[in-house]
Amino acid sequence: MKRRFLIGSMPVAFAAVALTGCTRPIYNVSRRPFQHPGSFEHRAIQIQRAAAGLGWQTDVVRPGVIRATLNLRTHVAVVEITYNQEVFSIIYADSSNLNYDGTNIHKNYNGWIENLERVISQQPSV
Repeated sequence: MKRRFLIGSMPVAFAAVALTGCTRPIYNVSRRPFQHPGSFEHRAIQIQRAAAGLGWQTDVVRPGVIRATLNLRTHVAVVEITYNQEVFSIIYADSSNLNYDGTNIHKNYNGWIENLERVISQQPSV
């Protein structure tokens, strides 16, 4: 009887372990400095150029705020990029098919955000 229980519960335990490997704590960027000097007016162009190079679509919400969306296969990630002349932040806004549970998200999401962060910070002045 015990043997049956252990064998029967193994697929459930394996599935639970496998699913936890697919998500990671969400990564948000807070006040990352731009590497090159630039005016406030040019920061939006720099951010949009960097995002477009990585496949993100951007919309200017208002001065200092850009909403960026990445569509990859069945996955959608939406972030809000806030900025001033010196720094920018990238904050999770929404997603689809990325297993977001309020704290954790699909493991690939953080890599997309890290790439976006790196390219934005290194973007030369306009």
